[in-house]
Amino acid sequence: MNSKEIAFIATMSALGLTLSALSLNIAPILSSVGQGGAALDLSHITTFIAAIFGGPYVGALVGFIGGIYAGYYFGYVLGSLGLLSLVGVPFGKALTGLTAGFIYSKLRINDRKNPSLLTTATVLISYVPECIFTIIYFLYIVAFVYGYAMSFMIPIVIPKAWIEIIVMSVMMGALVGNAGFREFMLKFFVPQKIKRTY
Repeated sequence: MNSKEIAFIATMSALGLTLSALSLNIAPILSSVGQGGAALDLSHITTFIAAIFGGPYVGALVGFIGGIYAGYYFGYVLGSLGLLSLVGVPFGKALTGLTAGFIYSKLRINDRKNPSLLTTATVLISYVPECIFTIIYFLYIVAFVYGYAMSFMIPIVIPKAWIEIIVMSVMMGALVGNAGFREFMLKFFVPQKIKRTY
């Protein structure tokens, strides 16, 4: 990694942590301390930006780092899963960053003239592996580590997450479709050869 890439990862990770801390503390949806809960978490905005402009590994890394606060929050503040949450939540977010970056680079969306619609679809599709992991996490991983499943969290967390992803997919479609934003990102961080098609 060159210094530009490191700076980009550090900036996006710090922004992801900040967005996570602000949104989780400002917008709790369900607060059942010790039993778990749900809250609005906007850290994936930076995961998607990193994946789109940095590729799958940068997206995964930013997703993981940006998810650390959420892991801490759901493991120690709102919930009681501790270290399992501190590792599991960031891992799930890393899956989304990896998937988004992989799809984006394989479809060469940055090379297309009008990338907005494909960006929106990519963001939606890229959450599917994290969604499956989250269900497995509550049903099997928690049960394996603690001896009980937390299936009651699935109908709370999954719909909330999909609402967030839908909103973020529209946001990312608009951002990527904005020539000024794309130009700024391409000047700041260009990990691959991306055609300027506008």
